[in-house]
Amino acid sequence: MLAQAKAFIFDLNGTMINDMPYHVGAWHQQIVALGGTLSLEEVKHQCYGKNDELLERVFPGRFSMQEKLSIGANKEALYRVEFKPHLQLIAGLDSFLKTAFEKKIKMGIGSAAINANIDFVLDNTGTRNYFDAIVSADDVSISKPHPETFLKCAQQLGFAASECIVFEDTPKGVLSAQSAGMKTVVIKSMHQEIEFADFDNILFFIEDYTHLSC
Repeated sequence: MLAQAKAFIFDLNGTMINDMPYHVGAWHQQIVALGGTLSLEEVKHQCYGKNDELLERVFPGRFSMQEKLSIGANKEALYRVEFKPHLQLIAGLDSFLKTAFEKKIKMGIGSAAINANIDFVLDNTGTRNYFDAIVSADDVSISKPHPETFLKCAQQLGFAASECIVFEDTPKGVLSAQSAGMKTVVIKSMHQEIEFADFDNILFFIEDYTHLSC
């Protein structure tokens, strides 16, 4: 199935790099400092979409947009500092990207991360040259699980949604791909297979990219 695809679209966090515990931890620190009472596990389930959307879910009506942007920027800076010593691609991904690139499969990134975090990952892993399209939280009006991120990425790559395969790690991301009309490969970095039982667009699950071929 992968060999028939014309384009691959990768989520970033938890899909290319196993950094979601650092995002969750950074958000938990910020939320507690703001007087929130969510547990680490509860914060985990809030970690999707844009930063201002997350803050509005946790603290409805409390902060102005400017305040939410400032809080989000502080959280992202904390995440980058704490994660950088551990930054590396998920096992096997570098070889998989090289093979896909050599086979002239177009690749893009469709992520709810901000541009600064995508740059942080690509520049520190030397993988920027593999990608022909990058769509971040800064580039869409509505974040995942809305399909805009993946549809916009497919458009930039020059392919129909049905010609793209998405690599994701979260139920919200798989829902986004399903709504866009795209098949999905799920990386089990933070979630278990049972959490994806409601989706019919999943090709298969993987632990990492070590034995994956295209």
